[in-house]
Amino acid sequence: MTRNSLQSTVFCVAGLLLLAGSGCSSTSLFGYIPAIPVERVPNSILGRPREDMQEISLSRLRQQPRDVYQLGANDILGIYIETILGNAEEAPPVHFPEDGEQAPSIGFPVPIREDGSISLPLVPPLDIEGLTLAQATEVIRKAYTIDQRLLPEGKDSIIVTLLKRRTYRILVVREEAGASSSVRGREDEVIKRGAGFVLDLPAGENDLMHALNETGGLPGLDAKNEILIVRGQGVDGKEWDKVVARMHAQRQPCSCPPPIPDPPNMTRIPLRFYSENVPEFSEEDIILNSGDIVMIESREREKFYTGGVLGGGEHPLPRDYDLDIMGAIAIAGGPVGSSGAVLSQSGLGGGRGGRGGGGGAQGGGPLPPTDAIIIRKLCDGSQVPIRVDLKRIYDDPRQRVLIQPEDVIILKYKCMEETVNTALGLIQLNFLFNGFSGGGF
Repeated sequence: MTRNSLQSTVFCVAGLLLLAGSGCSSTSLFGYIPAIPVERVPNSILGRPREDMQEISLSRLRQQPRDVYQLGANDILGIYIETILGNAEEAPPVHFPEDGEQAPSIGFPVPIREDGSISLPLVPPLDIEGLTLAQATEVIRKAYTIDQRLLPEGKDSIIVTLLKRRTYRILVVREEAGASSSVRGREDEVIKRGAGFVLDLPAGENDLMHALNETGGLPGLDAKNEILIVRGQGVDGKEWDKVVARMHAQRQPCSCPPPIPDPPNMTRIPLRFYSENVPEFSEEDIILNSGDIVMIESREREKFYTGGVLGGGEHPLPRDYDLDIMGAIAIAGGPVGSSGAVLSQSGLGGGRGGRGGGGGAQGGGPLPPTDAIIIRKLCDGSQVPIRVDLKRIYDDPRQRVLIQPEDVIILKYKCMEETVNTALGLIQLNFLFNGFSGGGF
């Protein structure tokens, strides 16, 4: 390198270092961003770890199996009564169920009406709702032998079996994607976002767990951490929308929106919860009836965004575990070590694992950026910029801020880092363009 080029490089580097020492934040590539150091931010704004949550017991999502089946409206019985329903010379009819999950039944089909009664020849309607098959048989025998004396007393000529269990028609709407359906005729279908299913669940299996199992299992990772059950009866949807609209209209400027209660016909079933908030729903809350809707919502809004050196990007947040600032930078393809090698290899463009790209600085250097700003949105619409010093992240756990939905992460160089990288870049350019002269300096 010539003496003149060496002198120009030395003067340029000295000027840059002097500028850095005198405070050059205003000349930084992304400008100065005023922010609150993380040490001075209240814990209520930093958020609570998701790893403190526990999973709900899956046994709470189904009804307890019954030892005996209790009859109800819309069941279909198979009844044989000698000389009344059937002749003594002919064998009673036998029915084999198509699904193979129920034992064969004997007798003529007799449906249980909506009021829980059955209608048989020569006797008044008999109320058998809530009875077992054995108890229903005794009620029928009493009606024909003791009360009406239509059959010889003591002769066992009455057979009562269950021909078909009652079913409950349920609507299941799933906004997440990726699960496989178990609905008959749609076994090989992969559930797409916004898929809906109409299920006919038999009595004894008309609960939340069976509805989920028929439509792909538990909610996927791109679904919210809860399941909604909307009852088919009880609330006028139009009137409830008006109530919610009035509550929103009462919101004051610069204040958090008022808490909106769930309608009386809605039940929330959380899949994970904090220990002090154990869900209080009962078995009746997860039993489904005709007209009920099971809703699994997508968590599309649970994302974070990147800018600055990381480039513009949109990335999904994990549902069941925590993501701190270092993990978020790694997902976005930024530098996570003390070397600038990762920085230069990543290209500093759009992050990996998310949508977006461009808008960030290109280049790099021996010193990676260590100034991170997290712009966090509050419930009242305002935002709080939080400053994280990545150089202290290994010895100060408070610097490892947990990323929350809708956070914006801006990664930038500190003034000294930018100055040193620029100076070393100038030296490298001098070597490239001027070369060596005279075998040395």
